Amino acid sequence: MDDLIARLGRIDSCGISDALDKLGLPGTVGGIHRFTTDRRIAGRVLTVTMGAAEGRPSTTRHLCTAAIEAANPGDVIVVEQRTGLDAACWGGNLALGAQVRGVAGVIVEGPARDIDDCRKLDFPVFAREHTARTARGRIVEVATNEPVRVGEVTVAPGDYVVADGSAVVFVPQAEILRVLETAESIVAREEAMAENLRKGMPISQVMGINYETMLKK
Repeated sequence: MDDLIARLGRIDSCGISDALDKLGLPGTVGGIHRFTTDRRIAGRVLTVTMGAAEGRPSTTRHLCTAAIEAANPGDVIVVEQRTGLDAACWGGNLALGAQVRGVAGVIVEGPARDIDDCRKLDFPVFAREHTARTARGRIVEVATNEPVRVGEVTVAPGDYVVADGSAVVFVPQAEILRVLETAESIVAREEAMAENLRKGMPISQVMGINYETMLKK
């Protein structure tokens, strides 16, 4: 499994997204921002689902701590907070605890907070929004390691993800080998194109019909 993650980490989100397109698979999510580092992250997914606190019993266990304690080094925690409430389900102490555990980063479908603290930690936080408002009394954790939805993509525990400045891209666990092989082939062709440009080949020739049809199934 480490080899798969290493291969995934060598390809940017655009390369993985192109492979998904070629294979007819969903997985690319736009509009989630990289707030705290310039680093790409790649790894296997652990999931957390949030809900509005109103009408739900309170708990003494803090949000996301179960996922952090269950994580293996290199895992990525993915949190769904679609309540519509302006309340953060991720912050500085969670980032520190995750970093100590070896978690590669967090992706939040919703708001995160303590962005400056997470930046000081150099812990990667990708989120839909940012806020200063606490989760206390507003949102609660309703599930750990159950399928979540990020953008329009359903993400299951054990799936793979790569996230960088362009997008967040998820790969179903059952498709990882096929996607990696396809992405590696695409990246190799694009690197050859870049080399031809450096050698002075006209860009209209380099990015001609072969480029336009490269992702056809």
